Amino acid sequence: MSDYNLYAYWRSSCSARLRIALNIKGISYDNITVNLLKDEQLSAEHRALNPSCSVPLLVRKKPVDATTTTTTTPFKIGQSVAALEYLDEVHPEAPLLPPSSDPEARAVVRTLVNIVACDIQPVTNLRIMRRVRSLGGNAEEWNRELIVDGLRAYEDVIAGGCAGRYSYGDDVTMADVCLLPGVWNAKRFGVEVAGQFPTIAKVTENLEQLRAVQDAFYVNQPDAPEEMRAK
Repeated sequence: MSDYNLYAYWRSSCSARLRIALNIKGISYDNITVNLLKDEQLSAEHRALNPSCSVPLLVRKKPVDATTTTTTTPFKIGQSVAALEYLDEVHPEAPLLPPSSDPEARAVVRTLVNIVACDIQPVTNLRIMRRVRSLGGNAEEWNRELIVDGLRAYEDVIAGGCAGRYSYGDDVTMADVCLLPGVWNAKRFGVEVAGQFPTIAKVTENLEQLRAVQDAFYVNQPDAPEEMRAK
């Protein structure tokens, strides 16, 4: 039996964050599809699980300590960054944050996480895009402009000296786990990444060599449309 259920959608960048983290840590999970295009996230059943009516939703099905015999209610986390922090605390293998002895490094990584989570990803959210269109705006153009602003900030931070093979040094961190799906979305919306953001492009190339990342890629998910699945 797997440790977790992951309620997710194949093209959700926030869902991809958790897939990458779970894969890197070697944590077993069952993928439960929530089809955003069919508004399944708005159903009463999903709202009862996640009041935010969104994905991903991470549900721990059994106690972290396998020796515990006490029956517990499944533990649910309905926001991806909170879930990443939780996974790093209860599954410290393959840590995604620098050690607690280096608070400055941890702060930089968290800054990068929030550039993606607060400045880049929200504009690509389906709910937001629908709202922009309802107001007569061009959601794709709006996305591209704001994604570029966010990626420029990310590039400036990591190009300033903290980047190594990855965003912060030579170990994969939570920043990378958030960055990569953001780059996937940027390319999807027509942002030219390599020419504008060479450090991000280098980090992305290195990350995409990892099996944990490849397995988490959009087209490798069971709910990806057949015509888009990796061959």
